[in-house]
Amino acid sequence: MSKQKDIRILAYESSCDETSTAVIKNGRKIESLIVATQIKSHQRFGGVVPEVASRHHIEVISQITKEALAQANASWNDIDAIAVTYGPGLVGALLIGVSAAKAASMATGIPLIGVDHIMGHIMAAQLTDEIEYPALALQVSGGHTEIVLLKDPTHFEIVGDTRDDAAGEAYDKIGRVLGVQYPAGKTIDDWAHQGQDTFNFPRAMMEDTDYDFSFSGLKSAFINTCHHADQIHQELNKYDLAASFQAAVVDVLAHKTIRAIKEYQPKTFIMGGGVAANHGLRDRMSQEIAVLSENMRPKVILPDLKLCGDNAAMIGAAAYNLYNEGKFADMTLNADPSLELPYAKSMLE
Repeated sequence: MSKQKDIRILAYESSCDETSTAVIKNGRKIESLIVATQIKSHQRFGGVVPEVASRHHIEVISQITKEALAQANASWNDIDAIAVTYGPGLVGALLIGVSAAKAASMATGIPLIGVDHIMGHIMAAQLTDEIEYPALALQVSGGHTEIVLLKDPTHFEIVGDTRDDAAGEAYDKIGRVLGVQYPAGKTIDDWAHQGQDTFNFPRAMMEDTDYDFSFSGLKSAFINTCHHADQIHQELNKYDLAASFQAAVVDVLAHKTIRAIKEYQPKTFIMGGGVAANHGLRDRMSQEIAVLSENMRPKVILPDLKLCGDNAAMIGAAAYNLYNEGKFADMTLNADPSLELPYAKSMLE
């Protein structure tokens, strides 16, 4: 029997404030990964400025394409498909990646694959270990907080979503109040491990029967607590504030996700997104799953920390699954800032 041909995908990711390219082999192996970060440019504004992000993408995308190919020791002749994030995200930022990928596809004749950004975050787990289906994913980032059921590598159902602020967005907003530079998640996580949950912030929708989330009330309670202390000239312990905030976020995420695991009984549990790098959340989910009964306990895949943030490797992994199903795009592919995950109506059948 002849050996199956290796499939190499050159991937682009430019949905927000990271410009990234990667070469992924067979959807599992990272042959190269380049990430050009813009964090320092946006820190002075306290968050991402879309126009600034788009300009930075334009400046580096050609160069990091060359770097990804060189790092993988590959030429265009070695590439079987070109993948790109086309949504959701900032429309201007997405357009840079989509334009670059379409230009490369048109110039080389290599097939084009459009990838959903959230699908990419979830499929970062595929670069760490083999996913057994059905799987359940907790997707937690600056723009999204979702519980997603995966029937197979390309068909998903969102069973829980955020009704207002995403968890990562709440981290950044309370970080501003504490004087933490954007992005605030890592610092808040570090501080939380040095403090105690003394403020007992609200756990919204904790006991609701659905799997939706709400973090705007928690954010407001945190900000109001800090503003009130300022008005009466009371100094609050920043470590206890961070610990109390993080405890509230993690309690809600863990409680609802464990309940979803018990209901849907997936073979694999995945975490994805920037907040999936949070050590408090990673530890809590691992601990809670470990004490489930053996017949209820899924395999746990937590992606490497470098794969939790936006990166092209995850896009290449997701694109490989689409490649195997012949789901290619053409030159009409366009940025879709409100793109939703591909939904499978037969998920529970």
